[in-house]
Amino acid sequence: MLVGIMKGVLRGKGITTAVFLFPLFLFFCGCAGHNSLSSLSEKPRSTVKKEHGMHFNELTPDEERVIVNKGTERPFTGKYYLNKENGTYLCRRCDAPLFRSTDKFESGTGWPSFDDAIEGAVKQIPDADGSRTEIVCARCGGHLGHVFFRERMTAKNVRHCVNSLSLGFLPAAKAAKVTQKAIFAGGCFWGVEYHFNKLKGVFSAKSGYTGGLTDHPTYKQVCTGRTGHAEAVEIEFDPALVSYETLAKLFFEIHDPTEINRQGPDIGTQYRSAVFYTDDEQKKVAEKLIGELKAKGYKVVTTVEHAATFWEAEEYHQDYYERNGHQPYCHIYQKRF
Repeated sequence: MLVGIMKGVLRGKGITTAVFLFPLFLFFCGCAGHNSLSSLSEKPRSTVKKEHGMHFNELTPDEERVIVNKGTERPFTGKYYLNKENGTYLCRRCDAPLFRSTDKFESGTGWPSFDDAIEGAVKQIPDADGSRTEIVCARCGGHLGHVFFRERMTAKNVRHCVNSLSLGFLPAAKAAKVTQKAIFAGGCFWGVEYHFNKLKGVFSAKSGYTGGLTDHPTYKQVCTGRTGHAEAVEIEFDPALVSYETLAKLFFEIHDPTEINRQGPDIGTQYRSAVFYTDDEQKKVAEKLIGELKAKGYKVVTTVEHAATFWEAEEYHQDYYERNGHQPYCHIYQKRF
């Protein structure tokens, strides 16, 4: 309805009316938060923040006004509004993948619009205005914009209206070249996955099984201890943002590498400590860190094995602590390096 009114106004039905209605139009149809519209001037970035173990990117004052204070950018001015390049849109604050370019469409509203989000990446919460639904990054809680339904703009009938200032962008060509994988086993995969998901530069951390002989193992089969598999986590990361050594150090600091076939109350070969390397460089790093720990007096039992097939675990194991609102019970960070 407001779109029709604005069209009428712009055809010459009154400048005064237009001035009055335009802010109202933005409020109901756009991404605006409950704060004022943000300016777009580039200013010195704020300092890096670390909250709840997560490293956040530096933000400009404009980005902070939108992402932290739930403001908005002016329509038709955002960096990604008309971007048509193939790739993945990331959270500007924590680099979590949020939207795919294949789900982006031109809505005519003045903000980047997507009719779908990467599964589990975006969280919907009631807006403070009491009428709209806000969307935030599921990893860091940064404000993205709002989601609207039943507008009939696409077949999915959904529009995620997002501020460009809330986004980063990883071109598909670059992503194919830079991402690498690492696999670690250190007890129950829930806790290992939890810690790696919070690390900057990690695109995904998936729970699964590896190191055994059974194809397509189930959780029930692995729990018998007869498959040879360990509960493990496969990490996809950008080495330009986080090194393999940083990942490996974190691995050795979130579990006890001196326990044989167990972690805390979890006992069995499936809970063994192991690094599954994908190339010789990863093997060298793992062996070097084990040597450093042994030099400090730790009786490390972690095995270093060549990576075999990684079998992704059942869906209910993925992002377990994030979905259930709990914290790991036996994967407590302890600085060792």
